[in-house]
Amino acid sequence: MNIEQSLFLFLNSLSGNYFFLDFLFFFFAQITPYLFIIPFAYLPLRNLKKYGLFSGEVILAGFFARYALVWPLRHFFPRLRPFEVLENVNLLLPYKESLSFPSGHIAFLFALSTVVYFHYRKPGTALFALSFIAGVSRVITGMHWPLDVFAGALVGIFGGIVISEIFKIIGKKNSRR
Repeated sequence: MNIEQSLFLFLNSLSGNYFFLDFLFFFFAQITPYLFIIPFAYLPLRNLKKYGLFSGEVILAGFFARYALVWPLRHFFPRLRPFEVLENVNLLLPYKESLSFPSGHIAFLFALSTVVYFHYRKPGTALFALSFIAGVSRVITGMHWPLDVFAGALVGIFGGIVISEIFKIIGKKNSRR
């Protein structure tokens, strides 16, 4: 058994013991990405001129990381999910047939966190912490290997940087007019 399998089994053993903890792991692993979107959908409704571009940048970064980066990587590096490889995995999430590497949920969350961090350090740091907890929860709930989550975080950070840089370039061009 390799180190990653041992780490997965240790983290996954934390699930299936207490209803309240299982609910928290489920919440962070499955619900958090949807909750991250709410403020960025709401802010432009509050003040489009002030928050519209920022919210668009944040949401675009998440979708860019999740779909433009993760999807192709999954086809270049196909990897089965832990419960498809190991026996007796505590699976707390509904299974949707897809490959495991890298984690799309975590790429999405880290991309959003990266863009927010570039604009607002404290909220960005808090979002990174929540993204990390969501990543660990994806392992605890049996959906991903630790390396899937780590790679998803790196992909998300990269995606956030790319979109932020594009928005900076666009902003500089618009400010010259």
